[in-house]
Amino acid sequence: MYSFNNKTVFVTGSSRGIGKAIVKAFAEQGANVIINYVASERPANELAEEIRNNGGNAIVVKGDVSVFTDSERMVNEAIDAFGRIDVLVNNSGITKDNLMLRMTEDDFDRVIDVNLKGTWNMCKNVTRHFLKNKAGSIINITSVVGLIGNPGQANYVASKAGIIGLTKSLAKEFGSRHIRVNAVAPGFIETEMTDQLPEEIKQSYLKQIPLNEFGRVEDIANACLFLASEDANYITGQVLNVNGGMI
Repeated sequence: MYSFNNKTVFVTGSSRGIGKAIVKAFAEQGANVIINYVASERPANELAEEIRNNGGNAIVVKGDVSVFTDSERMVNEAIDAFGRIDVLVNNSGITKDNLMLRMTEDDFDRVIDVNLKGTWNMCKNVTRHFLKNKAGSIINITSVVGLIGNPGQANYVASKAGIIGLTKSLAKEFGSRHIRVNAVAPGFIETEMTDQLPEEIKQSYLKQIPLNEFGRVEDIANACLFLASEDANYITGQVLNVNGGMI
């Protein structure tokens, strides 16, 4: 589909789910990949081993993107391993859902720290490297709820809406240096997390989707491949909605 031979792609939160699919998609197109995890060490190492067994190049880095020094260290480890980073996909994210009146301050702060500040931390540390190369692509994973809101997710929605604003601002800051910054906004995607939702909740979401089916992790991975490819050389500051028509 696309060629990423001799390119290096760093995907945060990539030991499972959407992040794992993104890593596999880039590896299949020839990219060197960096797999990041915080707690899921075994899945991360198994993914790296799978990629290497298929002839690809992968390393695993442990670190919390919400900690600036962790982000800095992980970027340096990636550059030490492969000499450069060409694409950053900010996929790390957590939820701590609750209605506003029941949500604790810690629930709000932690989601903002990981989802929004973590994205900023990684962008800050990677763009220093991109500026030297006068090239690079950043893809931030936001969410459909960052555009439309969702009850019981004020913290998550605020973080994802913030990522959209961050994406558009950085696209304007770094466009003159040939650094492109875009976002992908998934809708309801089938993952291990969504599999655990009650059936009635799944059906209520399904009614909102004109295509009448849930998305696959590969749908998000394919969107990232496109935005990172040469086919998207004139695209920056955009939010690509992958949601089956929800909005």
